[in-house]
Amino acid sequence: GVAVSVATLLARSGAAQTPQPGYKRTDLEYASPAIAHAVAQGQLAYYRQLEEDGHLRMLRTSADLRAHWQDWETGTSRVPGIILSMEGCDPIVHPEQADAWWENGLRAAGLTHYGMGQYAAGTGVEGPINARGVELLRAFERLGMILDVTHLSDDSFDQALDAFGGPVLASHHNCRALVPHQRQLTDEQIRRLIDRGAVIGAALDAWMLHPGWVRGETSPAVVGLDAVADHIERVCTLAGNTRHAAIGSDLDGGFGTEQTPGDLDTISDMQKLAGILEARGFLAGDIDAVFHGNWLRLFGEALP
Repeated sequence: GVAVSVATLLARSGAAQTPQPGYKRTDLEYASPAIAHAVAQGQLAYYRQLEEDGHLRMLRTSADLRAHWQDWETGTSRVPGIILSMEGCDPIVHPEQADAWWENGLRAAGLTHYGMGQYAAGTGVEGPINARGVELLRAFERLGMILDVTHLSDDSFDQALDAFGGPVLASHHNCRALVPHQRQLTDEQIRRLIDRGAVIGAALDAWMLHPGWVRGETSPAVVGLDAVADHIERVCTLAGNTRHAAIGSDLDGGFGTEQTPGDLDTISDMQKLAGILEARGFLAGDIDAVFHGNWLRLFGEALP
């Protein structure tokens, strides 16, 4: 089972900008930061109600994480534990509001999602972090917020790592050297993340695993979990160890088995990845690190 997950507030908005060729706006965005804020607050209220009803446990501190993991390992509790994250910071209407979100339990955040957010450029467009985005990064560093670099454009990625001195991660990212696309990490970006002690979670969206994937046309049968292992293995090779690779999944309901590896039908099928890694020479401790240990270490060190 999965004892710790990251609950993501999926409220986003974006301003218009000329996109790259082939870029299409998704239907995940909201018309203004105020609307994004309202939707994200509604999602947060849902998580709080689930916690009150005993269906989950919000993990806000490293002590919370240690206690939850101990309860899970001893069988004392099987309630999922979540660390609250935000994919795209448009719900933070202005940088000064970061403090309120921290008090709400937010512990990790990515500046943008698809297109141009109000703070930075994301997937499908290019551009820098704007002045308000730099201000938000300063607030994050002061608070101890973890920066998720996922979905940042190349320019915004470089600028974020230059401007932000706090803990970083890439929650769901794959390798551009294996599947070319702006959404993926270059080897140099991976090296920069490794130098910062980051953990990179492999994404299981099939188009990020198979070159030339066409949504709605390519059969999931052409790609399997061995492709996920390819990306994990490349991160480990660049790092020279297994401390920076993990499972990010991105299997949060945005798509189903029509866009996942052909040998992945239910979440229990993720266990097949352990055998694939073992066949490639990963030791038991390395596999545990990829499956959960690296996330536990990073959050244990980064949470207040």
